[in-house]
Amino acid sequence: MQRALTTYLLVIVVFVLGCAQPNSLSGPSSSPGHLAANSDLKVSNTDSDAVGSEDGIEEAGSEVNNGSSEKRDDADGNQGMLDSALELAEVSQEYWAAGDTDKALEALDQAYTLILQVEASADERLSQQKDDLRFMISKRVMEIYASRFRATNGNHNEIPLTLNQYVEREIKLFQTTERQFFLESYQRSGKYRPQITKAIRDAGLPEDLSWLPLIESGFKVRALSRARALGLWQFIPSTGYKFGLKRNAWVDERLDPEKATDAAIAYLKELHQIFGDWASVLAAYNCGEGRVLRVIRSQQINYLDNFWDLFERLPWETARYYPRFLATLHILKEPEKYGFKLETPDSPLPYEKIAMPKPVRLDALADRLGIADSVLLELNPELRQHATPVGGYLLRVPSGSAENVLASIDSLKEWTPPKRSYVYHRIRRGETLSTIAVRYRSSIRAIMEANNLSRSHFIRAGQRIKVPVKNGASDSV
Repeated sequence: MQRALTTYLLVIVVFVLGCAQPNSLSGPSSSPGHLAANSDLKVSNTDSDAVGSEDGIEEAGSEVNNGSSEKRDDADGNQGMLDSALELAEVSQEYWAAGDTDKALEALDQAYTLILQVEASADERLSQQKDDLRFMISKRVMEIYASRFRATNGNHNEIPLTLNQYVEREIKLFQTTERQFFLESYQRSGKYRPQITKAIRDAGLPEDLSWLPLIESGFKVRALSRARALGLWQFIPSTGYKFGLKRNAWVDERLDPEKATDAAIAYLKELHQIFGDWASVLAAYNCGEGRVLRVIRSQQINYLDNFWDLFERLPWETARYYPRFLATLHILKEPEKYGFKLETPDSPLPYEKIAMPKPVRLDALADRLGIADSVLLELNPELRQHATPVGGYLLRVPSGSAENVLASIDSLKEWTPPKRSYVYHRIRRGETLSTIAVRYRSSIRAIMEANNLSRSHFIRAGQRIKVPVKNGASDSV
């Protein structure tokens, strides 16, 4: 199984290389040399123009004819290999449909061997067919391996409710020292889980995943970890950026419950394509897929058959993550069995969205609506300046207040953020940009920009740097 995983990862690389081809197979508008019209590949050997030109060459003389005949023979041979490769791909599809993945992969292997023998660099038509076949074969190999992993690990729409010593230990913690955390997290879950559950259901993922924020953040939308992971789904900046979460001076979409949920779903789906089982997926969600893959490569066991052997080799925090999630599910499904009486959770705050064309302070808008500014802050936790950004923004407002907002927009003053001021700091031994940013309530990015630093630059003790701060910050050091 470990060998199979390695092969699967190599296949992903092959597929990525195949994806780099300039043309696609999926659309009906493919050019005549494309696989979208398989008949073109087979008809090309009997092309009438080719026959006509052959007759003309014969009249021109035997010496020229001999050279051209060799070229035609080479072209016919290359075309024949491409036709055979296509037939093998079709045979592979039949084997796969019948459930015989071994023979399906064997046929694709033979097809790929054939196209590697094709010398098509001087023939644009043959070159295009070769590229298309390579793309199709690479894609199909990846699909077959993905289906194998899903089949090996059972129904990928369900999370097995394992109950072992590791899960029981986490249940015990929730029953005792972490009982209050569990109850408060469950109470908060009602504000966000209905929307999360719908999004997960629409994505075709197990609905139990809607409880992940309980162990990620306690359903605290502004939860911040020691690793600087933020929000309900605890994205670090780089992973958030990878899955489309914007972060700038105005917004941090890791704090946006809707957008962060969409990003989490995309990440979970990607991880499931890699690992195929939810135990490994959730471990990778916690510590990164690279870490889990390194652990897998370092051992000699069939981890897909026994995740708990893999679990013992993971970092301590990650090792707890999956059993902690299973403990949560066990308690929620049978609360009385485990000594819990779960009250009705909080209800979501109903809202509607309205386009704000200019930067406006949320407290100023709240005054016009006659509501506490905390209501708008709760509905829009991603707004870092407590104001709508430049360039327009879809703002969440309490249901039924849209008309009042529209009537107030023109009279609301356009807000301009205060200009950033600076202090100078002399770096001490052991300090990092992170510790300096925390000290001055600045950010690493702002410090790097202010000092024209890039990732290739290093700070050193004794160096004097400019630190952007808000007005009223501490003096230079």
